[in-house]
Amino acid sequence: MLLTRPRIPALPLPHFAPGVQALGWMAASGFVFAILNTMLRVISLQLDPLQVQFLRYFAGLIVMIPFIARVGLRAYSPNGLVGQLWRGVIHTSGMMLWYMALPHLTLADTTAIGFTGPIFVMIGAVLALGERMVWERWISALVGFAGVLIVVGPSLSASGGTYDLIMLGSSPLFAASALITKALTRRDRPEVIVVWQCITISLFSLPGAVLHWTWPSAVQWAVFLGSGVLGSTGHYCVTRALGAADATATQSVKFLDLLWMTALGLLVFGDRPTASTLAGGVVIVAATTWLARREARGRIR
Repeated sequence: MLLTRPRIPALPLPHFAPGVQALGWMAASGFVFAILNTMLRVISLQLDPLQVQFLRYFAGLIVMIPFIARVGLRAYSPNGLVGQLWRGVIHTSGMMLWYMALPHLTLADTTAIGFTGPIFVMIGAVLALGERMVWERWISALVGFAGVLIVVGPSLSASGGTYDLIMLGSSPLFAASALITKALTRRDRPEVIVVWQCITISLFSLPGAVLHWTWPSAVQWAVFLGSGVLGSTGHYCVTRALGAADATATQSVKFLDLLWMTALGLLVFGDRPTASTLAGGVVIVAATTWLARREARGRIR
């Protein structure tokens, strides 16, 4: 008798066009990650970044345990382990470069370089996954990137040197991780991909965390558990977005992340938005809204 794999209960959602679903999931992930990054920015000032990286993904695995226990381990076994391992290696490598460069760059430089990621994803999706070059998505992504440059341009400095290149090196790695995720959605459910991301990155990050270990306080443990919930939620949203439509369809909306971070910076750290932030925000929203309307009306071809 053949054993069937237990099914993970699906989340019931209203029906929208695939492109709109992808944009919605990716926008939601950006908002969740903005909250997560705000929390991690605070705790990274208290603990070593490599330890923070490990505990953030280890906590994500802990919060998934009740869901795994509900349906059993077999439901979360992937259809092939190689892709999951490669994704873990590549994503961990990108995060290590990111943390290596972070102390040596201004926040504006980091933001500008990080927003090259969507462009790398779109190029990779065309070259590696054979997705069509849909002009509306490319126009929206380029206009959104222009909006980011409007925001961070006045603050950019050329003092980063080598560390600018190191930070830039993390962007194609994160893009490659996203493209592998897109490929994995063809054979595994989003919940399975999220769990194995937590497992692999926790394992690959552990050696660096051990070398810089400081035992967290009770409050810090609570923050990490909260980050585990947010991180798993955010990656679930990303995986649903990549599973709903082409990877190229999801990238322009990622520029909305800058708006979320600006709002949280004002609320949490008292960072007032500049005129360039507001102007760039208008450009980003306009580009994303235009693409969403065309996706909803089925005009993308």
